[in-house]
Amino acid sequence: MKRIAILLAAALTGLQLSAQDPQGGISPELLQQISRKGYKGDAADKALRNALNAASITTLAASAENLAMIDTHFSDEVKTYGRTDQQSSGRCWLFTGLNVLRSKMIAEHNLGSFTFSQNYIFFYDQLEKSNLFLQGIIDTRALPDDDRQVDWLFSNPIGDGGQFTGVSNLVTKYGLVPSEVMPETLAANNTAAMRTQIATKLREDGLRLRDAYAKAVGEAKGKKAEKADAAVLPQLMKMKADYLAEVYHILALCLGVPPQEFEWTRYDKEGKAVSTETYTPKSFYDKYVGKDLEGGYIMVMNDPTREFYKTYEIQYDRHVYDGENWLYLNLPIEDIKEMAIASIKDNTALYFSCDVGKFLNRKTGVADLANFDYDSLMGVTFGMNKEERIRTHASGSSHAMTLIAVDIRDGKPVKWMVENSWGATSGYKGNIIMTDEWFDEYMFRLVVEKKYVPGRILSLMDQEPTLLPSWDPMFLPEE
Repeated sequence: MKRIAILLAAALTGLQLSAQDPQGGISPELLQQISRKGYKGDAADKALRNALNAASITTLAASAENLAMIDTHFSDEVKTYGRTDQQSSGRCWLFTGLNVLRSKMIAEHNLGSFTFSQNYIFFYDQLEKSNLFLQGIIDTRALPDDDRQVDWLFSNPIGDGGQFTGVSNLVTKYGLVPSEVMPETLAANNTAAMRTQIATKLREDGLRLRDAYAKAVGEAKGKKAEKADAAVLPQLMKMKADYLAEVYHILALCLGVPPQEFEWTRYDKEGKAVSTETYTPKSFYDKYVGKDLEGGYIMVMNDPTREFYKTYEIQYDRHVYDGENWLYLNLPIEDIKEMAIASIKDNTALYFSCDVGKFLNRKTGVADLANFDYDSLMGVTFGMNKEERIRTHASGSSHAMTLIAVDIRDGKPVKWMVENSWGATSGYKGNIIMTDEWFDEYMFRLVVEKKYVPGRILSLMDQEPTLLPSWDPMFLPEE
């Protein structure tokens, strides 16, 4: 015992010495060394300092050799009908999903200008996410406060970002309405303030749920703990219902009350009234869309940090508690391009997601690796590949758009185009054009109708997926 105590004391002393060891810090000698090597102060350095004092890094890194607008011809393009604007919100996933459905509806029913109500689905998205959080708190009630899953729930009670399973689950459950039936509101277009208030209320409610469980179970163990848990669960579920009613009240004030029934007149593209009928949101969806959104599509991903041709599922990454976690098949980029091209050639747009902020010229709407030369400006090399950027959180899926065009030359794609949701005047006529090289580096996910998926790929969806944690590093906050 004495020997153990001596060894422990020696280890602690070593830790203290190590923590104070100047070899690990920046000593005066090291500072002198790195300052001499890091900044020469010659004419070039001074010129760059002056420039950076007057203009942003992004402005100065813009490549003068790549200023010309890229060729805007595309060999294959899906017919689209106007651009939407998510404004100051993270609802790109919702705009993208509804835009995919909208283009088909307009074409099939010979409509004029038409959009689905994003606000209608967003209302239920926020209500369902609130339930997802509260039920997650109930499900993890026996875990300690410092458990990582519990901490993640409190860190992420609600948000307005998302992905295609949110569209498929919410639309299947609640249907759709035209935009004029439940139009956008100020809070829908500027979600931060509402989201902050709901998140604060949910965190408070989550604590109350955990407190009620702790009070009921106390220090009980074994059968007594199980009995106490079973007895308190109905109380927790009632508390959750009361909390959700408060969230509903906030949403109704900010977004409006979702319609249960409405009258709508359909006009053709010449502006002639075709029919006037009364619908429910579900009957409207069944008549004008009617697709199996939950079973008719697959999501594919290009994530070189993980094994290809395997399926992955992300825990708690869903919009609806009784819906589906995000399930995707990880594929090499060439397999993804093959399916994307097949869909576009058949005039079918696709849900697409990427790291939109990288090498994008927002003025021209062109995403090209040659747009910015940070290496020359800073005098250092930025050399990470896609896998390394994902592993170090330097890149990830951050924005959803609608893939609508590809330009194929000599049998190979050279550029792509997406319909964005930043308004008709952003980028190139509301679109973003991507070089194929940019697509390789910063495209991450695509949602494809099963009819465009080769059988050899589709059969891989039958695998048992690998479950990934809620805090998986691939995904960044939506822009």
